[in-house]
Amino acid sequence: MRSSPDVTPTLRPIQRLLPCAVVGLGLFLSGCAVFQSRPVPRGSLVEADDYTQLKPGVSTRSDTIDLLGSPTTRATFDDNTWIYISMTTMPTPVSFPSIRKQQVLVLNFDNGGVLRNMRTLSKADARYVGMVQDVTPTPGTKINVLQQILGNVGRYNPMSNMNSTFGGSTGPMGSNSGPGHGGTGNTLP
Repeated sequence: MRSSPDVTPTLRPIQRLLPCAVVGLGLFLSGCAVFQSRPVPRGSLVEADDYTQLKPGVSTRSDTIDLLGSPTTRATFDDNTWIYISMTTMPTPVSFPSIRKQQVLVLNFDNGGVLRNMRTLSKADARYVGMVQDVTPTPGTKINVLQQILGNVGRYNPMSNMNSTFGGSTGPMGSNSGPGHGGTGNTLP
């Protein structure tokens, strides 16, 4: 009489793969967190608690540097306008980072170095500046067919491949231009 086949040998490979699959799935899901974007702080990290200590009409430039540090930038045509820029960006794959939070602190000083005006700007105050797709014309970059033909007149030198002192000699760096080199490099006036 035949005995019934043992079922356990066929389940053993599956039972062995099950823990490996669970561990592999756990590593896969934990690996997703590695590629998750994290916010990146940029610029002068200026907090409201810091700049509220500045008082217009009382605080000076040295007080400002003591509290906030040196400015991110100054106005282009006015050294009395200091700008502190702080932003938090989020890296975006195959694109520029997106700005999550932006704060700009603008301080205006008088000629004596005393703070006169202070204002804050947020991302909502920003204005989008689009790129213009036009091309700036540059004179002299386009030449016609006649200029191409006449531009090469005088550049051909049949003696350039000969080893003589006049037609084919090259300088110490291998250059073949300038006076005394058989006319190579000559162009029309």
